[in-house]
Amino acid sequence: MTEISEVAERVAARRAELDAEEEVLVKRLEEVRSEREELAVAERVWERMRAQLDAEESSSQAVAAQVGGRGVLLVPTRESGMSVEALPPDYQRLMKIVQDAGGPVRVKDVGAELGLDVEVKGRLEPLRGKLSKLAGRGWLRKLPDGSFTGRL
Repeated sequence: MTEISEVAERVAARRAELDAEEEVLVKRLEEVRSEREELAVAERVWERMRAQLDAEESSSQAVAAQVGGRGVLLVPTRESGMSVEALPPDYQRLMKIVQDAGGPVRVKDVGAELGLDVEVKGRLEPLRGKLSKLAGRGWLRKLPDGSFTGRL
């Protein structure tokens, strides 16, 4: 009879050990699943960011253009009689926004018109570069306060 009670005690002790181990494993499994969910979210965010960066990069990269074997500027220096049509499409859009403003326009305003997140620090710097390039090549005028206006 003592042997039966001894076996029952051993079974009960082993069951308690297994219950404790199961509890630890269930907790660890929950942690792993939670981390996998966080990774899935991070991957989705990364994919969106990469798509945005690729889109920005492709629109801001100058396409290599050659005429007669020589490189030419895709944003040409403005000469008399030259139309806005001589500019690449994204620069034409910037020119239209500045001209439609009817007066000096800040980079932040142009960014808002383009749908950029103007509150994020550094988001407007590529846009500021494009507007400055247009000003440097005679298409726009850059005012001392940093705003831009169309040339008359």
